[in-house]
Parts: sequence; structure tokens; C-alpha cells
Amino acid sequence: MDSAAMSRKIVQSNRPVTLLGGGALPEGALERALARAPVLVAADGAAETALRAGHMPQAVIGDMDSLSAAARAKIPQERLHHLGEQDSTDFDKALRSIAAPLVLAVGFTGARLDHELAVYSTLARRGETPCIVIGSHDICLHAAGPIALDLVPGARVSLFPLAPLRVTASGLRWPLENLELAPLGRIGTSNEAVRSQVTIAPTGPGLLVILPADHLDAAISAVAPGPRV
Repeated sequence: MDSAAMSRKIVQSNRPVTLLGGGALPEGALERALARAPVLVAADGAAETALRAGHMPQAVIGDMDSLSAAARAKIPQERLHHLGEQDSTDFDKALRSIAAPLVLAVGFTGARLDHELAVYSTLARRGETPCIVIGSHDICLHAAGPIALDLVPGARVSLFPLAPLRVTASGLRWPLENLELAPLGRIGTSNEAVRSQVTIAPTGPGLLVILPADHLDAAISAVAPGPRV
């Protein structure tokens, strides 16, 4: 990321970031994320969830329409970042404001369906920072380019296109060879790993990769390889 882009970021971290939302929070998901991404950022009213769990966010980002006065009073003012425009969601506001090697997003699934769909749209559009969305049963990442996943044979691997593209993938029960996928055409759900490494190579941005939640570490290694401080 160039220096000009970095200068526009609210959160600049050399460590992975946990981004907390105000949706359904699977049991243990926040602690699981923080163990891998120790810098906590909250989207708007999710700061209250963080405080109740005993965590002070490093930053709170959003339009602040759901953050109570009581919670606001507990957070240092320099950590509150009001972005008042209404053309984007709080997830979008927060994700585009973070520069980090990895973002683990929790609390953004399982509640309102329109909000969750907006999360996946943002995930595909904001590719500058690797991000994995963690839900109760599944995790979701955006494959903007080729990725290699170290998976247990038998693991479910679903591919969902948010834009027309072609995909080549190996290590799957039903391998793909330059196969055309599209939101209103063929999609790639419910495939299965048959080898310990699965490679997925889309021709362009817009491909969501959905895995069981217990493959989080494999997904992290795929999207943010190398040492994490």
C-alpha cells in the first residue's frame, strides 16, 4: 500500500486486527479472533459489546448512530472516529479505514440478511486489506487472485461469484478448469477437498471462498502468509 493511502487510514497496524460488528456474535468467536488478531477495532455500537466483554477498542469507527452516551463516555475521545456519510455501511467505513496485514471480522453475520449481504459486497470491493469474515458455522474470504489452502481432505469448499469470472481449481472432488461462474449463472457451492492442498485461481476479483469455521487458521495462512507480529 502506498504512503498516501496509508496516510488516509485511521488504524495503521503491523499486527492483525479484529474488527467487531454489532450482529450475532458466536460463542467464543471474539476471543478466538483476538488470539490471532490482537488489535481490536469496533464498528460503531459494537464498542458496547467489546466493553461488556472487558476489552477497550483501539478505535471505534462509524456514523455513531448506535453508540450510547454511556459507552461513549468510557472510551477515550481520540479513539472515536465519526464518519457521518450515509452512502456506506459501518463495516465498509471501518474496513477501508484499516491498514493491517489481516482483518478478522466478527459480529457481522447471523442477524439482518440485508446487512450480511452488504458485508460480502464490501468484502469483494475492499481488497486492499486481507479480511476473513467469521460466522457461527462458516468463514468467508475474498479471493482476488490465486490462493492455496492447506485443508483436511473432506472439508467443504464453496465458491460463490459476486461478478462474472472464470476459475481454475485443483485438489477438489469436482476440479474446475477455466470454468465460468456468475451470480446469475453457475456457482460453485458444496465442493470438497480431496487433497491436503487446494488451489483456487480466479481470473479477476469477486470470488468468495466459504469454508467451515474450524479451518480459520488455514484461511489466515492463505490470505496473509508469513510471520504475524
